[in-house]
Amino acid sequence: MSPEKVTYEETDAVAGGLRFLREPLACENLGVSVLECDPGWEGKPHDHAEEGQEEVYVLVDGAATVSVDGEDVEMAAGDALRLAPDERRQIRNGDDPSTFVLAGAP
Repeated sequence: MSPEKVTYEETDAVAGGLRFLREPLACENLGVSVLECDPGWEGKPHDHAEEGQEEVYVLVDGAATVSVDGEDVEMAAGDALRLAPDERRQIRNGDDPSTFVLAGAP
């Protein structure tokens, strides 16, 4: 298999600013996404218990809050947060745009 390369800005965004890269990169197990959040944006609360997928959220730009099982975790650019499959999570963006790289695998 040869290396796969994509420019995330050239992929279709869903739900405003979420760009899934698993298929364009031909990943077999790892899910990778880029999430660009507008000021005041809130994601939906969810978990991945059914899929058994843990995730890592890396905030590459801006500031945001991730609610994990009701506990707010403040994040700044450069912070990474690991989430267990059964932890309920929700991203809430602050007053400025932010950008996350989200990675997950079973």
